Amino acid sequence: MADIEEWKIKGELALNCNCDLFCPCVVSLGAAKPTHGYCQAWMAVRIDDGHWGQTSLNGINVAALLDIPGRMGEGGWSVGLYIDDNASDEQTQAIEKILSGSAKGTTGLFKLLVSNFLGTQRMPVTYETNGMERTVTAGRKVMATIKQIDGARPNEPVLVQNTSYWMGPEVIVAQGVKAKVRDFGRVWNFDDKSAELCNIEWSGP
Repeated sequence: MADIEEWKIKGELALNCNCDLFCPCVVSLGAAKPTHGYCQAWMAVRIDDGHWGQTSLNGINVAALLDIPGRMGEGGWSVGLYIDDNASDEQTQAIEKILSGSAKGTTGLFKLLVSNFLGTQRMPVTYETNGMERTVTAGRKVMATIKQIDGARPNEPVLVQNTSYWMGPEVIVAQGVKAKVRDFGRVWNFDDKSAELCNIEWSGP
């Protein structure tokens, strides 16, 4: 624990996977089989307010590639990280620890689930909000736009509430618009596939 600082991240997370709308992993907490029996996904985090000890993490964008061979809860994940190249070395190391599970706390379960860490790449990472849409880029590795699906009441998201999902208790249902991942020998398209948005508030250790 000596090298683990007190940490906190508040912001928004976007995720887009190969499941048909809507991903069964949210309400089953990773126990249900993904639509096609395996999970291929990208996710991104916009850190609005965060710190690692005395080091500010405010304003940093992070994206990740996730390749999961079966049910999420059974582990065996392969994960690659993309951290905004505006982040300092200290900030980058802190985010690596948090998202690898090494910093314990909310994301500590990653330590158990990730068996193949593909490494961290630093590059321009953007996370843009345009009404009901979110557009995420990580260099040319991840280039994606997702959009909240329409509900019965205009301008209100379709919301799954009161979950025990690790991301957060309220999950907005979304869908891929144009979404491509090209890295680590993976070539994925998630147009029209399941997506979600979640306000996050993670902390540790």
